Amino acid sequence: MNEKIDTIEKSCFVAIVGRPNVGKSTLLNLLTGEKIAAVSKKPQTTRSRITGILTKGAVQYVFCDTPGLHLPRTKLGDRMVKEIGTAVTDVDCVLFVVEPENEIHPAEKQLLERFRAAHSPVILIINKCDVYKGEIIPKTIELFASQFGFAAVIPISALKNENTDAIFTELEPFISEGGWLFPSDMITDQPERVIAAETIREKLLRLLDKEVPHGIAVVIEGFEDVRGHLLKIRAEIYCEKESHKKIIIGRDGAMLKKVGTYAREDLEAFFGVKVALDLWVKVKENWRDNENLLNSFGFPGKD
Repeated sequence: MNEKIDTIEKSCFVAIVGRPNVGKSTLLNLLTGEKIAAVSKKPQTTRSRITGILTKGAVQYVFCDTPGLHLPRTKLGDRMVKEIGTAVTDVDCVLFVVEPENEIHPAEKQLLERFRAAHSPVILIINKCDVYKGEIIPKTIELFASQFGFAAVIPISALKNENTDAIFTELEPFISEGGWLFPSDMITDQPERVIAAETIREKLLRLLDKEVPHGIAVVIEGFEDVRGHLLKIRAEIYCEKESHKKIIIGRDGAMLKKVGTYAREDLEAFFGVKVALDLWVKVKENWRDNENLLNSFGFPGKD
């Protein structure tokens, strides 16, 4: 007898949350199999919710990466924190990503309170288990389990793709019928301009190291598809100080050229066509505390 194949469309909406720099974006990219979210060793790389979509058989998983929960110091920070509160409600499950440690950070305690209020099932993901060895992992499990009733606890390494298949196994009880929200070949709901901007910003974060803080925004001013064979992208990079502009451009334009080269490589791989990338650098002082500029730059979260 032939095994009956399940063809009923099902879905599972999952929020990925945690404090900054615990590996949320790396996990999103791994689970979807695509480079969707910007990844950097610097905290607060993710500034808004980024949705990654994976359709496996009859099930469509919709993963929502969120900014790391932190104490906001600017209007941009306020908007980032609001994004987290929105993300943990009305989802089928939450993946709470932490590192193996001997304490629960204040930001993580805030998240646990949000989980209690949202009444959503939560799976504890202990990431970076390839780095932390010995008794610290079971101690972390015991510590967090004493504070909240998790649906499951999964130690993983997102970087090395260790034990990540267990996530899909533990998500099975939270899959529901009701059809797909997106086409089966769609991998993100992010507009192409956003993908391009985030790719450029990721290269800036990686290459500039600690020389320039997070006062950088990338806005795509031109996005032209030339007969399906070439993308012409014009991007404006905004920083908060004239001294930062000089660092971003570099001596004889060397740094900006390097940013453009690395970003173009990633964009060509993602879009599958040649990319002509035109980068410009401008100064907008204190843009992170300017509501009008935040709106024009496309940051969500305004009341």
